[in-house]
Amino acid sequence: MDYVSALVPPIVMATFFIFLVRTIVKSQGGANKAKEDAAVDAVLARAEAARQQK
Repeated sequence: MDYVSALVPPIVMATFFIFLVRTIVKSQGGANKAKEDAAVDAVLARAEAARQQK
């Protein structure tokens, strides 16, 4: 039974990692992409405006 207790933590961590990667990949693009791009563009525009004022 020692081998089971030795294998469970890596299997659990690998499972969570796979679900994390799947969630990240699925959240890319789609309807959220336009909102995220707009938010990034707004931040970059503000930073550029602040830099030009100095």
